[in-house]
Amino acid sequence: MPLRRIPRPFNLIWGSGKIIEEAAIEGGLHAPSIQLMRYEKGEKRGQMAIRFAAYGQQNDLERRPLIINERELRPLKKEIDRSPRLKALLRKLVEEEDDD
Repeated sequence: MPLRRIPRPFNLIWGSGKIIEEAAIEGGLHAPSIQLMRYEKGEKRGQMAIRFAAYGQQNDLERRPLIINERELRPLKKEIDRSPRLKALLRKLVEEEDDD
């Protein structure tokens, strides 16, 4: 996994906070990353969010869509397994909820 400090700050137009977990691997042309973000200021304060991101070879956040190819799925899953809060939030994305 690429070495980036956790937690670390982020700053967006609608709020800022910290990246508190990150699952990232070294890919072919970039480093795919799935991040758990916690907003501490702004209109999203108190909320958690998931960011799908890619980092370039200079370890800079790229301004393009994240593309994960099939051979990167297994190593990325291993990194997600090391990030329990991120994994729990991703699970909500893909699992059906019971309608009670």
